Amino acid sequence: MNPSDFHTIEAKGVRATLDLRGGHVRVFATEQDGRTIEPLHTAPWVDDKAIYEDESLDANLRFLSGDFFCAPFSASDVEPAPPHGWPGNSRWTLLGVEAHPEGGQVARYELDKRVLGARLIKEFTVRDGHPFLYQSHVFIGGEGAIPVANHGMTRFDGGGRLSFSPKLFATTPATAIEPDPAKGRSLLAYPARFTDLAKAPRADGGTADLTVYPFGSKHEDFLSLIEDPNNPLGWAAAIRPDKRDIFLTLKNPADYPITMMWFSNGGRDYAPWNGRHVGVLGLEEGRTYAGHGHKASISPNPWTEEGIPTALTLDPAGEVEVRNVIGGVALPAGWSRVASVVAGAAELVLTDDAGGKATVPYDAQFLARGA
Repeated sequence: MNPSDFHTIEAKGVRATLDLRGGHVRVFATEQDGRTIEPLHTAPWVDDKAIYEDESLDANLRFLSGDFFCAPFSASDVEPAPPHGWPGNSRWTLLGVEAHPEGGQVARYELDKRVLGARLIKEFTVRDGHPFLYQSHVFIGGEGAIPVANHGMTRFDGGGRLSFSPKLFATTPATAIEPDPAKGRSLLAYPARFTDLAKAPRADGGTADLTVYPFGSKHEDFLSLIEDPNNPLGWAAAIRPDKRDIFLTLKNPADYPITMMWFSNGGRDYAPWNGRHVGVLGLEEGRTYAGHGHKASISPNPWTEEGIPTALTLDPAGEVEVRNVIGGVALPAGWSRVASVVAGAAELVLTDDAGGKATVPYDAQFLARGA
């Protein structure tokens, strides 16, 4: 690896490293309770020279790690680009780093390629004592509409529990993401629409509890959760008891009205997966018609008919921005599930099923805006 391919920003108790080759967060680490918490997943092949130098593979596979921005999310069937678009597949250039006025650092990066004619700026902020990476993506100019998402990923080595802000419903796409048994396997029913995550329909006629990881073995599955627009804060929490941590994703529902769940648990047998990508969960905040691609997301579709926005409209004469936050919090003793996440003036308060509370520093103003 070339050190110039990576850029790190730091604040007291937190650091983040961006892989400039494809815009993936390679490292996010926070110091709490005298230990280091690293909640993000990195694919097992990222340091394999035979993989990362194989340009027959898309960059978002070769460098797969942490979190990355997708524009468009899924298939690039309007403007030529790899799946998930150039932001997760092309090089980024550091524009500069500034000190945060309240302690920390703010870094700005620009995508080397244009997206629908727009310049794309990535802004990362880390704050002293905050166990979060604050992310902003700004389109400058450009024309048209595009589905966007972040692609956060964590990994469970010993299982865990999942919980979410209130959702209207959950849905799987029309076809499984691995429909060919010669290449892989999916376990959920496709298509399906349901409201109880503990009773998701399976292809075999049974149900799966999607609040527990894992719910099966050797499978790849994908679904979307539609946010209740009345939520002041959209959130997803993944408890990893063996790591004694909680992976968090936070959003303003006006920016990202859906959360996508990608269960990647050894269900792909082809390169570079080769059955070794196990225990992974993508918690991906999006403004997209999920796995249906760019064209379907900017056209009338079943979700837009229900008033759910599935694309971001660019401004040829201005800027359009979306924001999200990812973080890692120490798991308090005895906690098994996060019941609520509430933003205060300068802190985030997590509550468990028994009423216990954990409070961490948080910039509540960062997401207090609309798309």
